[in-house]
Amino acid sequence: MTVHAMPAKQVARKIIENQPLFILDVRNGDAFADWKIEGGNIQYLNVPYFDLLDGVEEVVKDLPTDRDILVVCAKEGSSIMVAEMLSEEGVDVAYLEGGMKAWSEHLEPVKLGDLPSGGEIYQFVRLGKGCLSYMILSNGEALVVDATRMTDVFLNFAKEKGLEIKHVFDSHLHADHISGGRQIAEQTGATYYLPPADAEEVVFGFEHLIDGLTVKVGSVEVEALYSPGHTIGSTSFVIDASYLLTGDILFIDSIGRPDLAGLAEDWVGDLRESLYARYQKLTDDLLVAPAHFMIMEELNEDGSVAKRLGDLFRDNHGLNIQDEQEFRELVTKNLPPQPNAYQDIRHMNMGKITPDLEVQREMEIGPNRCAVR
Repeated sequence: MTVHAMPAKQVARKIIENQPLFILDVRNGDAFADWKIEGGNIQYLNVPYFDLLDGVEEVVKDLPTDRDILVVCAKEGSSIMVAEMLSEEGVDVAYLEGGMKAWSEHLEPVKLGDLPSGGEIYQFVRLGKGCLSYMILSNGEALVVDATRMTDVFLNFAKEKGLEIKHVFDSHLHADHISGGRQIAEQTGATYYLPPADAEEVVFGFEHLIDGLTVKVGSVEVEALYSPGHTIGSTSFVIDASYLLTGDILFIDSIGRPDLAGLAEDWVGDLRESLYARYQKLTDDLLVAPAHFMIMEELNEDGSVAKRLGDLFRDNHGLNIQDEQEFRELVTKNLPPQPNAYQDIRHMNMGKITPDLEVQREMEIGPNRCAVR
């Protein structure tokens, strides 16, 4: 049997298309329990690499014969060795190229839709991290929202589409992932915008992203809506009166957490005001497109993450807590663990530190933890 590499892009397509896949994850049990490749048609077996050094015979009997088998580890080295051992036992098997580090970095572009004024909106789905970035394009121009540090993905996509990136927005100062927004602006000459309320410690120049700011992308109008609560500067965007990019304030099945700067008690009132007052004034037909998703069930059949605002008002528990004290307790007492290295990530997004690429990768490893449970 031949051992072959399966790139993250191929794994992503299998998940989006709900194809069957069996994953033998050879990381330690705690790493597997904390963060793994997820999908609706995936089966798992976690056996640490060190338990397989004496042979894989016991594992072979637990492997299926009716679906692709993928061996996964942190960086690929251990999974290659296990895959080769399985191949010697006659098992047709692949390993994840680049390991979980590559999975964490993969972005899958998905078209959300056409815009009424002409143009399109694309969502860049980071399946391994739950991050969602956006590109609005019209008449040869583009605006990028909440870009990740994998800037080549956005630059190459714009080049393939024949676009000039004119504007770059960050909806807030991110604490769970490293922003690529400033780097994209520097490389393209685009204008970089950041909410000033989040930027008191930022050490580089930027344009102020304030409530009511409107920019044109070709024939498409993008309006900023101040919506604090996840951070004090959090800002949403209404795209061509048809999409609402909510950043980390509102998700499909949950709401944003207000504590990543240690100010949950201070910001919970802002969070409620944004969700229960500012958003309530908007039309129900806006399609909500957040900056993160929490679980794979939030993905639509095409791999996108978006849902009508009216449907969220009806179905999202975080939007249906009428008692203010109950809401306050939910938000401040049901918080998941802080994201890995979130303080260092915030400092990098402020421009205060510039770690090398491997350190950046380690800073981001792990699941997305931006929502209230």
